[in-house]
Amino acid sequence: MRTIGEVCEALGLKPHVLRYWEQQFPMLTPLKRSGGRRLYRAEDVALVSRIDKLVNEEGYTLKGARNVLEGKQPDADNATARRRPSAQKAPTDDNLLGELQAVRAKLARSLDN
Repeated sequence: MRTIGEVCEALGLKPHVLRYWEQQFPMLTPLKRSGGRRLYRAEDVALVSRIDKLVNEEGYTLKGARNVLEGKQPDADNATARRRPSAQKAPTDDNLLGELQAVRAKLARSLDN
């Protein structure tokens, strides 16, 4: 059994994030002692770790991560189940430089007219 502080320290999360995830993921139910003190079992810690990976590494929204954990296939029309654009690969420096030079040239032509 681990406290919320121990779980947060082990996974690099803030306690308020973990408490919010408890509201968003019904399958995440740590034991609560008197006074509201949370105690996380090993399976709770594994679930929090999986949620963290889905949201912060794989780029899923909370709803999308919940669907994955529930075994549902993400709906192609459901934007919240898709990965966020920030999780896509960034352009390489060469591609970015070329794109920026093209934009600069286009702006210069526009100013000349």
